[in-house]
Amino acid sequence: MFPKKIALLISFLLISIVSTSQTQNSSKTFLYHGRIDKLQNDNVILIGTASSVSFNFIGNECSIALQSVDSYQHHNYVQVVLDGKYIGKIRIEKGDVQTFPIKVTSNKKEHRLEIYKNTEAQSGNILFAGTTAKLTTISFKKKKKIEFIGDSITCGAASDPSDIPCDKGEYMDHHNSYYAYGPRLSRTLGVDYLMSCVSGIGMYRNWNDENKDEAIMPDIYPNLYLTKDPSKPKYDFAFQPDIISIALGTNDFSGGDGKKERLAFNPEKYVSNYINFIKMLYQHNPNVQIVITNSPMVGGERAVVFEDCLNKVKSAFDSDKTHKPIQIFKFKPMTPKGCSGHPDVADHKVLADEYAPFLKSLLHEK
Repeated sequence: MFPKKIALLISFLLISIVSTSQTQNSSKTFLYHGRIDKLQNDNVILIGTASSVSFNFIGNECSIALQSVDSYQHHNYVQVVLDGKYIGKIRIEKGDVQTFPIKVTSNKKEHRLEIYKNTEAQSGNILFAGTTAKLTTISFKKKKKIEFIGDSITCGAASDPSDIPCDKGEYMDHHNSYYAYGPRLSRTLGVDYLMSCVSGIGMYRNWNDENKDEAIMPDIYPNLYLTKDPSKPKYDFAFQPDIISIALGTNDFSGGDGKKERLAFNPEKYVSNYINFIKMLYQHNPNVQIVITNSPMVGGERAVVFEDCLNKVKSAFDSDKTHKPIQIFKFKPMTPKGCSGHPDVADHKVLADEYAPFLKSLLHEK
């Protein structure tokens, strides 16, 4: 059993205020991004990959209060950016709310602290429970927006063994959302972003499941917490991106672990699910430009089938005059250098550098 404090917090989420887009609190001292759940007293639950809370403050130091929150106790991570400079990860040990000191190193009169969830939604949630900082107002410019829907690659999972080697620790120890290709290229392009990604997930089946025991992306996407749990709030589609990038297929094409029964890839089912998923996205984002991508991890004959499937998805909307034509982007094949066959942080820079010019050209058309 987990502590009563955590149990009370989880029950309180049922009456919390949902927020999934760039928003501020009423006093304009906190700025929120991503899949988050706003609680009372400016506390928030950081849910999705790279979801964040930011604030401006004066003084030479402050502390922030954080807690790892899940149905069972375990540690989690955030990443911190101070005055535009990445200063690293903070490990939040299991248990009650903990405080972490932040030391200022610049001579600026006013400072900005950005706190990003380092892990994905399936690694548990992180409570931001306030700060001792002397807050000043924080403003934001309206920017163009990109949403990234994908799997572990998109999440930046298994990309960073710099603190704990790949063969040590737990899955969340090797995440690095800040340097995943989506957030990385978004900073380069100067756009806001939203991450909707889950490790191991696919469009019609998952890495090691034929959609029997595990939910696929079309099942969980409409839930704020990227789960099928009916007690959790619905996703409100408030973000309204200019572009939605969908990178799903690596796990559909996977052979699984080689132990559990794995059926042959079903292109008809993959394409059908993909088409229906896009139709759902259009219902909530009527003006969006959708981009569908291949995977740098799928090669050989599977890559040929993958590309054919994407072409069929695109052609299914050829007669659609209501929405912008679907675009296909093809990543170059990659031999990943991260943990368990994933791209590492340097690989994500390669992916970001490949993809950024393509997305930039689409943004300029809008």
